[in-house]
Amino acid sequence: MLGAAVLGLGAALFLTGCGAGQITQTDTQAAAINGANAQSGNIAIRDAELAYPEGTQPAAYVQGANAEVMLSIVNQGGTNDQLVSVSSPAASGVSVTGDRAVPADSTLVVGPAAPGLDNRLHAEIVLEGLKRQVRPGQTVDATFTFRDAGPVEVELPISAPDEPRESEEGHEAEGGH
Repeated sequence: MLGAAVLGLGAALFLTGCGAGQITQTDTQAAAINGANAQSGNIAIRDAELAYPEGTQPAAYVQGANAEVMLSIVNQGGTNDQLVSVSSPAASGVSVTGDRAVPADSTLVVGPAAPGLDNRLHAEIVLEGLKRQVRPGQTVDATFTFRDAGPVEVELPISAPDEPRESEEGHEAEGGH
C-alpha cells in the first residue's frame, strides 16, 4: 500500500512539474533598462542610449550640440564582423573613434572611456551638430551599419541621470511628494 501511495505522489508531482512555466506572468516582460535593443543577424545592440545632458537646466541637448552614444554591440555568432558606419538624420554628422571590429562571441562597449576597460573592446560614437533640441523622453533615430550583419536601426532615448534630481527649493526630489 505504501508503494502505491509513493507512486501516486510521484505521478502527481511529475504532472504538476510538466505544466510549470507554460504560461507565466513574466514570459513577455522586457528587461528593466532605459536603452533600446535591436538585432540584425548575429549582431545585437543592447542598452543603446544618449548620455544624459549634464549642465543644462532644464536637461536637454540644444540644437547644434553634440551627444555621446552609449551601448553594447554583441556579436553572438561564430564569425567576426565590423562596424562600418553610423548615421542619424537628427545630426549633421557622426564621429566613430576606437575599435570597430566586433570579433566572434565578443562585446564592443561604446561610450565615454571608463576605468577598467583596458582588456575590453571600446569605441566612442558622438552625434555631432544635432539638428533639433532633444529632451529626456524623446528619441533620436540612428542606423548602425555592419560589414556582414548589415544595417541596424535604433531609436536612442536619453539615459537617466546618475544623480537624483533636485527640486526647485534645492532639495532632492522625493518619490513624487
